[in-house]
Amino acid sequence: MSLKQSLSFKLQQKLSPQQIQLMKLLQLPTIALEQRIKEEMESNPALEEGNEDELEEEFSYDQDDDYDREEPTEAEKEFNFDDYISDDETPSYRLNTNNHSADDEDRQIPLSGGATFHELLEAQLTLFDFDEEDFEIAHHLIGSLDDSGYLRRDLNSIVDDLAFTQNIITDLPHLKSILKIIQQFDPPGVGAETLQECLLLQIKRKKGHSLILLNAKEILEKYFDEFTKKHYDKIVEKLNISEEDLKEVIDEILKLNPKPGNSLSESIKVVQHIIPDFILTVYDGVIDVQLNSRNAPELKISREYSDMMQGYRESKEKPSKSQKDALMFVKQKLDSAKWFIDAIKQRQDTLMITMEAIIHHQKKYFLEGDETTITPMILKDIAEEINMDISTVSRVVNSKYVQTPYGTFLLKTFFSESLSTDSGEEVSSREVKKILQDAIEDENKKRPLTDEKLSKLLNNKGYNIARRTVAKYREQLNIPVARMRKEL
Repeated sequence: MSLKQSLSFKLQQKLSPQQIQLMKLLQLPTIALEQRIKEEMESNPALEEGNEDELEEEFSYDQDDDYDREEPTEAEKEFNFDDYISDDETPSYRLNTNNHSADDEDRQIPLSGGATFHELLEAQLTLFDFDEEDFEIAHHLIGSLDDSGYLRRDLNSIVDDLAFTQNIITDLPHLKSILKIIQQFDPPGVGAETLQECLLLQIKRKKGHSLILLNAKEILEKYFDEFTKKHYDKIVEKLNISEEDLKEVIDEILKLNPKPGNSLSESIKVVQHIIPDFILTVYDGVIDVQLNSRNAPELKISREYSDMMQGYRESKEKPSKSQKDALMFVKQKLDSAKWFIDAIKQRQDTLMITMEAIIHHQKKYFLEGDETTITPMILKDIAEEINMDISTVSRVVNSKYVQTPYGTFLLKTFFSESLSTDSGEEVSSREVKKILQDAIEDENKKRPLTDEKLSKLLNNKGYNIARRTVAKYREQLNIPVARMRKEL
């Protein structure tokens, strides 16, 4: 067996800690940025609020050169931070097992306090006289409901679940009888297995015996398929009622809640207020844009920590072991604080550069506020103009808002594909969507326009657009097909 030594060169691209820090900060909206800064200040005592300019005259600190001095003191010669960062020592990360990276994005959504939908239902269990076993069955059924209040799991499977997990032996009829009791809980409609059953539970809970309620119940029981497909002519014929009467019945059905579970959870939902990252104003044909001051906090390195370093520089004595440990801690915190301050500044610069490029591309819209003047623009256009990667631009536009005289908008709404007109002019898909939306709003709801007719309408206006593209844009606008837009 022979040993060989050889030299090899390898080219690798690695993100520095600053770049990683910047990428994570770029994608944060304003509220999340404020929280992130607060967390950093709590974990790093070397970081403080305030203007760092006042410190620069007294303390010049650079991560590549520990201290800016002409000649090192004897103590500085004695103490070298590099002595305590040895490549021979086994890094701590090699001794730990972790399936998650520290740089993984945390996509968890914090929830406010309060009783959950399932807890509110469980509280109603005590109003009924259940024995111990039936109470456990009812509790299991409530736990099987989804957030909308529906029981999506098959009842036969629940019978098996109870037998295997809780050693409760029951049968399908008994399980159904307990489910019927849960279906009496508030809000009306919970515990249903289908939308049809959910609406029927609600209509049956309504007091009164008016003809409207009776017809609504009959439609939901016997003609639900025709109702969902809006085959109103068939319902009119089978119920032998007029279109005006049917309209009143449909209005009554539309008052019902298709997702009863949501009504109980409304009070505990997190309300996310939009705080614009940019403030854009227009005065005498001049566009002015500023970064929201909440996006530009003043941060500085702690004077106390800088004084500690100053004291070390002036010291002539050899530092003790405990002093060396303390100085190592101080250096790490100062490095971290400086990195964070630099990352915040780079974030501000990147936001402004990106916003100014968007304004340059969409100047006509920002001056007039007319959506049809938005020009085709993709991420690549902005990335090339500001000489940055497309992923960086994407991080900026996906979570940042701009306040304009015409409303507050997400930056990504100004990006759109291009289409050509008969004259060969490039127009934005946003412009086409606006015209499409206006045409649908103005249509006769008794005879709504099909995708084919909408395509012809746009072609007549000079836009080369196929029926399938109309269907795609309609779906992006969350507009249903013609049959589902039909009204009496």
